Amino acid sequence: MNLSHAAFEVKDMDRSVEFYCGALGFKEAFDLPDEKGNPYIKYLKICDGQFLELFYHGSGRPSEGSYSHLCLETDDIFALADRLKRHNIEFDQEIIQSQRTKNYQFWVHDPDGNRIEFLQLDPNSPQRKA
Repeated sequence: MNLSHAAFEVKDMDRSVEFYCGALGFKEAFDLPDEKGNPYIKYLKICDGQFLELFYHGSGRPSEGSYSHLCLETDDIFALADRLKRHNIEFDQEIIQSQRTKNYQFWVHDPDGNRIEFLQLDPNSPQRKA
C-alpha cells in the first residue's frame, strides 16, 4: 500500500500553489471542475503516483474529520530547508534529530495553517527496520 494523496481545502489557491509548487517543488498535474464547470479541485503531483488535492475554499466539500499533519519524506533535509528559507517560509522549528528514532525533522505550516513535517529517515531508524 502507498500514499495516494492528501486533501486540503485552501483559502487562496494561488498562494497555496506557490507554496507547494514554488517552495516545495511539487508539479501542477491537472484540474477537476465541478458539475457546472467551476473550479473545484487542483491536483499537484508530489512524485509518481502521489498527489496533493487542493479544494477551492467554499467548494461545498463536507468536513470529514480531524487533521494532525502531513509528513513528507526527503533524502536531503538540509538542502530542502535551504530551499524553503530562500522562499521565505517560516519554520516552526529548525532541523532536529530525534533522540528516539535518529531521524532528522522540521516543521512548517502551509498558507492555510496546515502543519507539515519534513523527515529524513536514518538508516537505523525504526521506520527503515520495519
